[in-house]
Amino acid sequence: MTEDSFSLTELNRRVKDAIRDHLPESYWLRAETSDVRLNQNGHCYLEFVEKDAEKQHIVAKARGMIWSNVFQMLSAYFEAETGQAFTSGLNVLVRVMVDFHELYGYSLTVVDIEPSFTLGEIARSRQQVLRQLEEEGVLTLNRELELPELAQRIAVISSPTAAGYGDFCDQLARNPGGFAFYTKLFPAIMQGERSESSIIEALEQVFRYSHLFDAVAIIRGGGATSDLSCFDSYALAVNVAQFPLPVVSGIGHERDVTVLDHVAHTRAKTPTAVAEFFIGHITRTATELTDLEERLFNRTRSILQEEASQLHLLTKEVVHLSLLLVQKERAEVQQISDAMRHLLKQLMQSQLHYVESREQYLRMVSPANILKRGYTLTTRQGRIITSLQALLPDDVIETHFRDGVATSVVSALRSEPETEKNEKS
Repeated sequence: MTEDSFSLTELNRRVKDAIRDHLPESYWLRAETSDVRLNQNGHCYLEFVEKDAEKQHIVAKARGMIWSNVFQMLSAYFEAETGQAFTSGLNVLVRVMVDFHELYGYSLTVVDIEPSFTLGEIARSRQQVLRQLEEEGVLTLNRELELPELAQRIAVISSPTAAGYGDFCDQLARNPGGFAFYTKLFPAIMQGERSESSIIEALEQVFRYSHLFDAVAIIRGGGATSDLSCFDSYALAVNVAQFPLPVVSGIGHERDVTVLDHVAHTRAKTPTAVAEFFIGHITRTATELTDLEERLFNRTRSILQEEASQLHLLTKEVVHLSLLLVQKERAEVQQISDAMRHLLKQLMQSQLHYVESREQYLRMVSPANILKRGYTLTTRQGRIITSLQALLPDDVIETHFRDGVATSVVSALRSEPETEKNEKS
């Protein structure tokens, strides 16, 4: 055996001495926590890792531990400041002492922590997710959806045993307006490592029946505020942002606004506040409908009154016009009647004059009048004789004079020569 050879124990002890003698007592370390776990004595064991910024594979790793008395103090302080439990997957700034044990090797013992660094990393991560969603054009898609005026059919994503789910249902049922709400629970794990995938699966189930709902409520109540990391995930955010129904979030925290809250249609602080949002929305709709009904009734009544007034005026005008028309018609009838009487009078006078003239003519040409003028009238058997040819010898004839009748017998008949007729004529 050569003089400069060492046993493993001796070599590890020299390494331990060298670290203790040549390195500062403690360092501020930036790293990501992994495999965080507590043993039965309250000591915290974990790993610190560093990942490549682009490929995200681990480029460095070191074991770490926090003694129970230190862990109780640091974890309470960390959660109070960040609202986030000290768990795996966090980017932290911790003060560590470098230890090298002969049996257990290299490790880092945590003695202090800076919560503001983690808060900055959480905020940076959120902003990175939001920036990615904005670049993809989906950040405001759900907020741009129009919530139906009567949003009564609500798909609820929550843990069935969560107190917040019960509060949500009770608040809806006891709304002062007595409005009916129809809810359907789609169970999901709302905290822990499986929460992200569980909520996404519930959203996919709601999507299959999206035609049956007006909106989606993602609510979480009764859990620790430290279990919010899943609500900052890109995968959940992109699903909510592109969901075809308005999504209302109420995951029970006030100080931090998660990525889910940013992409949701509406953010409420608690499940009860989500219920109040739906109640308020439908109450406003009911108020608007009541106001519209009242305005419609008043306007209808006003129109009917106006029409009744117009009808009354028109009736008076019609009566007045009818009277004028009747008077006008009466005047025209009277005028026509007067004209007809005048024409009838003229016609009667004309006819009377005609009759009188004919009567006068008849009197003038009557046999009696002719006899008065010195003429005689010869008849035989009551028939007037106007021609000698109508007589025969021995015929008995009557000669009518102005003052009487003479009866004679024809003894001879003699015709007058033509020359005498001409001369007499």
